[in-house]
Amino acid sequence: MNNIVTTDRLTKQYKSFIAVNNVSLHIRKGSIYGFLGPNGAGKSTTMKMLLGLTAPTSGSFTIDAKQFPADRIAILKEIGSFIESPSFYANLTGRENLDIIRRILGLPGNAVDDALELVGLSEFGDRLAKKYSLGMKQRLGLAGALLGRPPILILDEPTNGLDPSGIHEIRNLIKSLPHLYDCTVLISSHMLSEIELMADDIGILNHGRLLFEGSLDDLRLHALASGFAADNLEDMFLSMIEKDNLNKKQRARL
Repeated sequence: MNNIVTTDRLTKQYKSFIAVNNVSLHIRKGSIYGFLGPNGAGKSTTMKMLLGLTAPTSGSFTIDAKQFPADRIAILKEIGSFIESPSFYANLTGRENLDIIRRILGLPGNAVDDALELVGLSEFGDRLAKKYSLGMKQRLGLAGALLGRPPILILDEPTNGLDPSGIHEIRNLIKSLPHLYDCTVLISSHMLSEIELMADDIGILNHGRLLFEGSLDDLRLHALASGFAADNLEDMFLSMIEKDNLNKKQRARL
């Protein structure tokens, strides 16, 4: 199997608290990988480790055959990221905001127009960012992640705060990205119904541990074998988290 991102027992510990506990992910090239878990499960911490924003306590990861930390700079050049609600200079246009990022990354001038076109903002590129709607700001954030068409996108809650129409727009955009330019997407979200419509594969975290990894069909089979409801992703997810929380309480009593 052609995995573009793999982690091997990735762990992050803060004093006595283990935020990410021996997590081994396998993200297929050209896929959309939905990363799920309740608040505090370790999703954002895992993403920050992949982005080099925090160092693993132990374990390792490889991105596009490059090993962290030896190839840290080369890895970062291959990743576009969107972490929740991105910040912009309100009194600059969308185009000017992207151009700042473009210059930092050393990309050619046409990269900005290309990114604006990918997210459907070409006609609004010269509008001030402070006059963008929330949905347009999320699109601008995605445009920043897409500058230079990186082969890997890491998107943390990209639909956060959007109304149903905005969620629909962003979902359709993300779904189209692997086909538009052969990229791989790692996306976390609390909108389980949206992940169900987007993702090829699913990873479920709880208390820093990976409870499940595989396709949605694999998850349904796993749920049925465990005696869980398998009608939709939300039911399967909640059943799996509830069982793990119960097991954790029982282990704590021993």
